[in-house]
Amino acid sequence: MTMRPVEFHILLALAAEERHGYGLLQEVARLTEGELQIEPGTLYRALHRMLKDGWVAESTRRPAADQDDERRRYYRLTPLGKRVATAEADRLWRLVSLARAHRLLSHG
Repeated sequence: MTMRPVEFHILLALAAEERHGYGLLQEVARLTEGELQIEPGTLYRALHRMLKDGWVAESTRRPAADQDDERRRYYRLTPLGKRVATAEADRLWRLVSLARAHRLLSHG
């Protein structure tokens, strides 16, 4: 199963907690120290694919009414999404290990 980098970043952002779309954009930017700024259209196309594939689901939990906007949709990582993210993280770890073995890393 191939995964786009944007999908992996979204799964990483959802690993800690459920988030709405704008919260996902902010968390991906935070996790990448601003190196990745996902456009809203890219985010929602990726979420659509990930919903269809069963990696994420819409959450039924909502914040308190005074802290919520009823138009927001919240997303959560599914058990399948966690397995897919774990497999991708393992794949990336193996690649980094190879790069390290071939002295291709500039640090570490």
